[in-house]
Amino acid sequence: MDVVIETPKLSRQKYAFDKATKLFRLKKVLAPGLVFPFDFGFIPGTKGEDGDPLDILVLSEYQGFPGCIMDVRIVGCLQATQTTGGKRSYRNDRYIGILEQSSEYDRIMSLEELPDTLIDSIKLFFTTYLQAEGKSIQWEENLNARLAMEKLNGET
Repeated sequence: MDVVIETPKLSRQKYAFDKATKLFRLKKVLAPGLVFPFDFGFIPGTKGEDGDPLDILVLSEYQGFPGCIMDVRIVGCLQATQTTGGKRSYRNDRYIGILEQSSEYDRIMSLEELPDTLIDSIKLFFTTYLQAEGKSIQWEENLNARLAMEKLNGET
């Protein structure tokens, strides 16, 4: 499946695709010490409850760039409900994909094959990142590859 990278791995700068200009805009700079642990982007042709395409974090030893299209396999989904300023709550899941060219993660076919410490660190990054913006996130049940794909196919 093709995904589009908005923010590269190890970046403090968060970029977002601007539909009007069809370019990538610097959206914000993360707090000191925070960087995206992996490439972060979206799944084209989808739409989440926040009105944006569904989010995806792409695991690999490589680093993309804003606008880079990557071929990934979906290995799971970290289901979550996000609250903005204590008022509006909405579903804002993070899909997890593996870059097809990755040799470090080439044998990973489903989320449960990844170390719990990695999943916990990914959740901690998003929790911390959102708290710095006055938002909160409630993590729910993780979905394995099969269930994530079923959910994804139901939402596209």
